[in-house]
Amino acid sequence: QVQLVESGGGLVQAGGSLRLSCAASGRSFNIYNMGWFRQAPGKEREFVAAVTWNGAGTKYVDSVKGRFTVSRDNAKNTVSLQMLSLKPEDTAVYYCAASTGWSTSPADYVSWGRGTRVTVSS
Repeated sequence: QVQLVESGGGLVQAGGSLRLSCAASGRSFNIYNMGWFRQAPGKEREFVAAVTWNGAGTKYVDSVKGRFTVSRDNAKNTVSLQMLSLKPEDTAVYYCAASTGWSTSPADYVSWGRGTRVTVSS
């Protein structure tokens, strides 16, 4: 399996932007579809975005469409989440995860990072 480490979280004002990165170790990174999830305090982990193994396909939860962009660089073993026009409701711990399927369910992801915290102030 692939090991994942997220970075790029922080505190930002509403309307601001952040770029999250996820660095993967292991030789098999480019066989996995990659997803971003988030978990706010007291809430279940929620799917945010995913990108296919070759970067050709993406999908997003409706609440972030038009504001977030997921991408990957297989040469650098990284996946990114560009977040624009952030809202207080985007506040959460963000996780990247790897899956051999094409799913929005956390149960279908086999490797997870430890997360990076994003706080959006109003």
